[in-house]
Amino acid sequence: MTEPDGFAAPAEYPHDSEALLAWLTTLVRNRDTGALAELRRTGVRTDAHIRAGWYGGDRQRDLFERVAFLFALYHQGRGTAAYGHGSLGAAAARIGGGGGRGPRNPGAQRLVERVVASRRVPWRHLQHTVVRLRTCEQQPPSWTGLAEDLIRWNDREARVAYWWSVDFHTPPGRQRGQQQKRT
Repeated sequence: MTEPDGFAAPAEYPHDSEALLAWLTTLVRNRDTGALAELRRTGVRTDAHIRAGWYGGDRQRDLFERVAFLFALYHQGRGTAAYGHGSLGAAAARIGGGGGRGPRNPGAQRLVERVVASRRVPWRHLQHTVVRLRTCEQQPPSWTGLAEDLIRWNDREARVAYWWSVDFHTPPGRQRGQQQKRT
């Protein structure tokens, strides 16, 4: 669309979760603890938050800042970047210890129930899930997949919460994760 004075109106910028992950993993590889610490700060928009938001485009800026926060929280004190794998439900199935993991762990079970019961993106419960994964020394969910799932959180056809629950309850040894498109 061209304005009457000859200037083109800016196009809406799309989001790019893979570029966000590339930037975040570079921060870990380069041991940029300052930027990672900035991302972990809440209540204040730092330069690192703003940079993470760039990857979210016009519509997903806040969501990408929050995913970057979760990434930085998971990587606190870590020297290698974890790209993660599977959905949040598959990752939550790795939470636990000697008493059982995933559905056999009452704490993990309650946490997933809280996450999937939320109508809005359950940021506080996602934060708790990421902290539990870090504490249990388990891989996080795919960070790009997490961002894409959260973008579609309220899309009734995507049924993100349902598929996270399915992934959480999938028996070990079977294919977990939301790698394929689900309808």
